[in-house]
Amino acid sequence: MFYRDEKLALFIDGSNLYAAAKALAFDIDYKLLRQEFMQRGKLLRAFYYTALLENDDYSPIRPLVDWLHYNGFTMVTKPAKEFVDSQGRRKVKGNMDIELTVDAMEMAEHVDHIVLFSGDGDFKPLVEALQRKGCRVSVVSTIRSQPPMIADDLRRQADNFIELDELREVIGRPPREPREDRIRQQADSDD
Repeated sequence: MFYRDEKLALFIDGSNLYAAAKALAFDIDYKLLRQEFMQRGKLLRAFYYTALLENDDYSPIRPLVDWLHYNGFTMVTKPAKEFVDSQGRRKVKGNMDIELTVDAMEMAEHVDHIVLFSGDGDFKPLVEALQRKGCRVSVVSTIRSQPPMIADDLRRQADNFIELDELREVIGRPPREPREDRIRQQADSDD
């Protein structure tokens, strides 16, 4: 439930939202996402949190980060840590939970409603603290994927749970076909 006169802030756990959308097989159009929540209330801020690999000349997430930064999102990034696990596999670690939590607690006194785009159960204490400060908290994630992408206790703690799959028609964009398929279709249409 949203009220048109309430002040909103969005907190997007980038990797968590990406994983949830991928599990539901759709891509998010962040321009549409921002527009949707501007219609639901007075959107003061839209924060997006992600870790970036420092030493990569080209990171696949860099174009998104740049686009979001220039289109009204407050970007919060930090260098990801790269390591090799016990099986010799390259792993990347870049948890942004603390940054998101600190920012949400600081924004709580300026907004009526916080929308958290994450299913991470570690955020349950944050939701409780925000509620004690008088903020309503909506959580956006999915229970329709296998396995569900939201921790049950986080979903139960939130004032409102928004099923990401139900936003598909509003904020989704058609998944892009692999480049080879587009080239093949173009060649077929030229015949």
